[in-house]
Amino acid sequence: MIPVTKSFLPPLEEYIDHLKIAYANRWLTNRGELVQKLEADILSYLDIRDQSFLLMNNGTIPLQIAVKLLGGGGEIITTPFSYVATSSSILWEGCSPVYVDIDPNTFNIDADKIENAITEKTTCILATHVYGIPCDVLKIDAIAKKHDLKVIYDAAHAFGVRIHGKSIFEFGDLSTCSFHATKIFHTAEGGGVFCKDSDLFNKIFYSHNFGHNGPTDFYGLGINGKMSEVNAAMGLAVLPHMQVILDSRKQLIDIYNTSIENIKIKKPSVPFNIQWNYSYYPIVFDSESTLEAMISRMNERNIFPRRYFYPSLNRVFQRNATVMEIAENVSKCVVCLPLYHDLSLIQQNLVIDILNQI
Repeated sequence: MIPVTKSFLPPLEEYIDHLKIAYANRWLTNRGELVQKLEADILSYLDIRDQSFLLMNNGTIPLQIAVKLLGGGGEIITTPFSYVATSSSILWEGCSPVYVDIDPNTFNIDADKIENAITEKTTCILATHVYGIPCDVLKIDAIAKKHDLKVIYDAAHAFGVRIHGKSIFEFGDLSTCSFHATKIFHTAEGGGVFCKDSDLFNKIFYSHNFGHNGPTDFYGLGINGKMSEVNAAMGLAVLPHMQVILDSRKQLIDIYNTSIENIKIKKPSVPFNIQWNYSYYPIVFDSESTLEAMISRMNERNIFPRRYFYPSLNRVFQRNATVMEIAENVSKCVVCLPLYHDLSLIQQNLVIDILNQI
């Protein structure tokens, strides 16, 4: 079987070496030695010096906490082309998503359309770096400053991405990330949040720990978003292999780029000033019927690409909403091809052959 993705598993002995520390400490959760070390190692790896970083138990909890703290029950301008967690976090915390269509080149929220969606009820912009391709962060920042809005970036796909020489996590009021097993860097299950404002970070910190201020006092309302030592051990074992992971994925993407001859297949654009992380290989067909025919043919060969993202979220959460023409058309015709560190050339050529025959 050729799946759309496959988790990178570090050598078992390296993972066990980290677990031995947790066993020796007899400390499995509540921010033990491994969680704190992984936080420091990630900041060092990403070369981030002026941000605080907090690990959490998945990638959705940081989004929910961010919306809880910054959304204020108001309207949050967001993209219809993202994973369902982006919009569901807005609704879960009692806010209202206001959708803005996407840029036809990057598939990110179209920054030129944001201002027209701002009302007196708008509190935040929640934008996704789709497939690890950065949003127009400079334009979004200028709009937010002009209208006194907060900016939350769903950077679930963007670990290791750099723009203008800086980590993508250094933009906005905060950025959330997913370390789910399917991501380039993973902790089996996990996530995190990057934040530059110390007061906001303190609120995020107690919010992910039941509101605790020490063992008996409380700052305020909170939930349990803490990462375990078991998950941190996986992250510590994976992190040293990141260059190997990135190099292998880049090589596979280069092969896709040079070998796919079907002229009806389009791809999103990665801006020239971006250091990308090769997180996904999305392609867009000229029609949904062609897409479905391709998936059917691949499935017959035991190959399983994924329609990611489908459907457009404005049709999931606001069925009578304004049409998002670009997002809806892309979501109907986009699919992510198999891409993972040990995808063999023979396997990749099977995928390419089917694409070139469609």
